Amino acid sequence: MSADTRPLLAVTLGDPAGIGPEITARTLADPASVRAARGLAVGDAAVLERAARICGLDVEINAVSDPGQARFTEGVIDVLDLGIAGADLEWGKVDPVAGRAAVAAIETATRLALDGVADAVVTAPINKEAIWAAGSKHLGHTEMLGELTGSTRHNTMFVVRGLKIFFTTRHMSLRDALDRLSEQVVEEAIREAYAALRVFGADGRTPRLAVAAVNPHGGENGNFGDEEIVSIAPAVAAARAAGLDVTGPVPADSVFHQGLEGRYDGVLSHFHDQGHIPAKTVDFHGTVSVTVGLPILRTSVDHGTAFDIAGTGTASPGTMAAAFRTAVEFAPYADRIRAEYATR
Repeated sequence: MSADTRPLLAVTLGDPAGIGPEITARTLADPASVRAARGLAVGDAAVLERAARICGLDVEINAVSDPGQARFTEGVIDVLDLGIAGADLEWGKVDPVAGRAAVAAIETATRLALDGVADAVVTAPINKEAIWAAGSKHLGHTEMLGELTGSTRHNTMFVVRGLKIFFTTRHMSLRDALDRLSEQVVEEAIREAYAALRVFGADGRTPRLAVAAVNPHGGENGNFGDEEIVSIAPAVAAARAAGLDVTGPVPADSVFHQGLEGRYDGVLSHFHDQGHIPAKTVDFHGTVSVTVGLPILRTSVDHGTAFDIAGTGTASPGTMAAAFRTAVEFAPYADRIRAEYATR
């Protein structure tokens, strides 16, 4: 028989007390997922079994200690069993045991990707309080993955309906984000975004990147603010002088629509909500977060643990399914990703 060419995706369960196990179980039980990839859950078999029951899934949970023992077939969910959290965790509560299980799943899945066993890591949501209670010092997934992979420069790329959205700044106040927008910072963000467009599927074609403005109407020549004049336009000019196909600053109330129409491959936004709001308004459940700058492929849902509905079996798996599909789409670029970001 020929070798199985489906990519192998290591899918973490996230916080066992949140909706992560439920949306992971639903995604991995979907025949479409099984046809597209070899999905290996990473976490605790008891947690996954509980989630499958709550979701009413007629599947076998196949606990393995090595990926080579997995079956990757319909009607079976293979799980690399870490044996940390049991089925008696209380749903929707911050628990250090749950935090420890979530961290261990991330560490294990990352090692599989670094060792070339897994083609990608797909992550379910974690709870920051829980991982801190378990002793982690990281702010979240991205920082943890940076340390595990030795990457010091990494950023977020949203993928929504084919458009890629990047961020100059993210987790800071709007005031701090605006204060940070220097020509140097914006130019660096442009170069990082452009490199990501080349890595994630340009396939030899010159990528087209648009850079958003921050003020209404792009600042109206300084009448509504001068960030475009002082920082953004000079950074765009420098990037164009370096041979990059970059346009901007483009008013933010137009640029995302133009990108979705196909005028651009990517849009650089400058602060958290500037990029989040259009993406999630267009397709909340279809927006996928990809961490760029890591020597591994990592996709993720872009929502939290939803403790308020955890354990009810009602959580939509749409975002996890989208993250799974995006990992399948980008899996052929795993070697390219490793080569581009290995020394960062």
